[in-house]
Amino acid sequence: MEMQFNNPNNTIFFGGVLLLIVVMFIGLIRRTSLLKRIAVPRFTHRITNSGSNARRKLRIAMLAAVACLLCLSILDPRWGTKYKEVEQQGIDTFFVLDVSRSMLAEDVRPNRLKRATTAIEDVLDVMGSDRAGLITVAGDAALTVPLTLDYGSLRLALDNVSPRSVNRGGTMIGDGIRLATNSFTDDVQDHKSIIVLTDGEDMGSFPVEAAVEAAELGILVYTVGIGDSSTGARIPTTTYGQPSYIIYEGKEVWSVMNSEELTNVANAGGGAFIPAGIANLDLASIYAKRIASDSGRSFDSVKLEQFIPRFQWFAIPALLILLGDSWMSLRSQHQSSIRTHEATT
Repeated sequence: MEMQFNNPNNTIFFGGVLLLIVVMFIGLIRRTSLLKRIAVPRFTHRITNSGSNARRKLRIAMLAAVACLLCLSILDPRWGTKYKEVEQQGIDTFFVLDVSRSMLAEDVRPNRLKRATTAIEDVLDVMGSDRAGLITVAGDAALTVPLTLDYGSLRLALDNVSPRSVNRGGTMIGDGIRLATNSFTDDVQDHKSIIVLTDGEDMGSFPVEAAVEAAELGILVYTVGIGDSSTGARIPTTTYGQPSYIIYEGKEVWSVMNSEELTNVANAGGGAFIPAGIANLDLASIYAKRIASDSGRSFDSVKLEQFIPRFQWFAIPALLILLGDSWMSLRSQHQSSIRTHEATT
């Protein structure tokens, strides 16, 4: 049976689980050692209301199991397949992906850039016979993948994108839209779309005007806003090899998703603004139900094979174990009160 994990970067949390288990066992060993110093074994139960460490060892095992199950859950495991019928639209779509340093902000996990690339990969699962291309943009724009039906090459490019994918820092969304507009190869108007995934921070590249130019050629422009639009988040970096945050004029820089600018760009491009924010984004459904139907020519439908999410298979047992641990704690307290009552009488 084939299995895949959609968030493999979360394996880092298993290190925290291992550390937690080690700390709990060290605490148990130290407690046992201290009890042996102050009391003989036959009097230990009068001090601790427990004649052995069996219950504590069981609780440690239960908590470790909960942590491991939750870690497996956030890896987003998927196995088994389902078939989804999707209309073949025969449209061309360019993804304009913001790879500037502000997209490394972690108000969404693991960061904005990873969330954007995952959203694009989800769309590729439902595109059928639509051609797709990738423009990466920061201080300048680059044609990373021309229009293609080879989704494998596009996925490979998405795996390698970073702020180093372009030559200059900054964010020039308008340049990305203009490059996408000029990179369509079909002379037939319509049946084309541009999807911009960004936090909306622009450095004066006139994205609204670029969207107007695209719309005049029959190209619809959609914007996807990723990040917190109220408080925002700091932008991580490294200083002398140590993790830190970007500082400007002595203050930490906070990046906020600019929903107003992205709304204006989408309206000018005849598309729509999709406020992903910090929530999980099902861009695949939005593409199939809205973007493709707005832009495309319907052909025959095709059945696509998709892996089925199974995170709940690990999350639910973790919850049940936590409930069991709570029941054990209440039962232990009840027994303790009975023993105390017997001792006083």
